[in-house]
Amino acid sequence: MKIRNHICVHIVLFCSIYLLFGCSQLGENPSGSYLEDLKKSSNYSIKNNKFVNRRENIFDEMRKKDSFWNNPMKRFSNNMIFNSNQTIPEQKLPEVHPPNMQKFLEPTDSIKFIWFGHSTILINIMNTIVLVDPVFSPSASPINFLVPRFQPPVLELSELPKIDVVLISHDHYDHLDMRTVQALKAHVSKFIVPLGVPSHLRRWGVYDEQIIELDWWNSSDFMGVSFTSTPAQHFSGRQALLNTNQTLWSSWVVQSGDVSFYFSGDSGYDVHYQQIGEKFGPLDLVFIDSGQYNIRWQEVHNLPEEAVQAAVDLRSRYLVPVHWGMFNLAIHNWYDPIQESVKYSKKYKVKLMTPKLGQLISLADKTKTDDWWSKLINGRND
Repeated sequence: MKIRNHICVHIVLFCSIYLLFGCSQLGENPSGSYLEDLKKSSNYSIKNNKFVNRRENIFDEMRKKDSFWNNPMKRFSNNMIFNSNQTIPEQKLPEVHPPNMQKFLEPTDSIKFIWFGHSTILINIMNTIVLVDPVFSPSASPINFLVPRFQPPVLELSELPKIDVVLISHDHYDHLDMRTVQALKAHVSKFIVPLGVPSHLRRWGVYDEQIIELDWWNSSDFMGVSFTSTPAQHFSGRQALLNTNQTLWSSWVVQSGDVSFYFSGDSGYDVHYQQIGEKFGPLDLVFIDSGQYNIRWQEVHNLPEEAVQAAVDLRSRYLVPVHWGMFNLAIHNWYDPIQESVKYSKKYKVKLMTPKLGQLISLADKTKTDDWWSKLINGRND
């Protein structure tokens, strides 16, 4: 009965989204001959009819570990409803508004970036402009009042420069946003995405010639920059718990000349970090999933200590914690991800960058960052 009720809740949610907003927000999963081609990937399970992680039974492991009846009282206290943490800031987060776009666009033989909160990052790598997991909508959800932003973006979509590459890690709403894609598609040269994600993009009007689709460990060069899809330990799907894992999820290694960065997408900790570090390290800059975590879903989202350990495995020069600071998707305090990252970066002797929203960071200039969030924790914003 419990399983049946659980399924019914998700069917009701799916139907409500479909009826209220149509099917466009849901995108479109691969089908037909295109799906048959995807099934040739070594990361696709013919038996299960879906993409899988290295640990194929990871979700069975999670369900077994997280059974409600194993510890009902702990489960009651470890959820979004019965939670007393400060999951949303009480005041606006400090930001640089507007960002210094003129300096961002100046020629560079290194890397510059601007963090927009969560996992949206604008990057200039050797004069190629890359926009990672852009979400500019009012919420990370097909329904605006669910998962709202803490505050508006530091730039409007219309204020963005010409984008050479939009890089997507996976198809969850807080990483792949229909409205943003539709606004950007006429101003973007290439969308570089994991297997299956082109189905969504085509549904939203992106042309095939704009799309580069990659499986894990495959690379593509564009404008002198190498983009390599690398493993992550996560899942995909835009229909609640229905039709999951019909598209692949990915992390990315991006290299140009002697400089490089890594973007983890969403991932739990596994051996892939060390494998990527051995193959591509040392890496100049790594953006790693460090927020919206919970011990209950540790397998698919790093805990902060694991994120710092991942930076060590990747042989990185600098770590930038991401996946925090814009949306509430977990029960920890909004500032816990960065506080914990600072603590563990000291333990593991990892160099940390902690930019404000909209702050221009230059590796060449060794831009300084500070603990800006601590003032808000103490009730100040000066």
